[in-house]
Amino acid sequence: MDVKIILGSKSDLEVGEKAVDVLEELGIDYQMTVSSAHRTPERTKELCEDAEVFITVAGLAAALPGVVAAHTTKPVIGVPVSGRMNLDSLLSIVQMPPGVPVATVGMNRGDNAALLAAEILARTDDEVKESLEEYRENRRERVYKDAEEVENKY
Repeated sequence: MDVKIILGSKSDLEVGEKAVDVLEELGIDYQMTVSSAHRTPERTKELCEDAEVFITVAGLAAALPGVVAAHTTKPVIGVPVSGRMNLDSLLSIVQMPPGVPVATVGMNRGDNAALLAAEILARTDDEVKESLEEYRENRRERVYKDAEEVENKY
């Protein structure tokens, strides 16, 4: 499997599904599951073995990305989930101690986490690289189409 998405709880599913949508569009093999760094630490450790890149989605204290990073030398991407305070998970993920890095994307940006995972995989996988280039070209074409619509109207 290329990418493993680990949600800190089922309530993070909506953010995880953003990553799934992009990975499916790019044809990247993935698995998504739930494991809590605090409530199921043994399960979390076991999940850190069989993927090339990990996407971790967590809110509140957001310990999950750091715990996964502590158990693997593979890239870990943390996706902070907005909550009541909105910055708690973001600050937790970006403030990893030296020696245990976690890449961090914006709040609720499961889609950007998937694109970053694809970029990592594309370094050694030509099919992923081609899919990623096509994805970007499609996004570029949308901008040109939008620009034309706006310019024609105004």
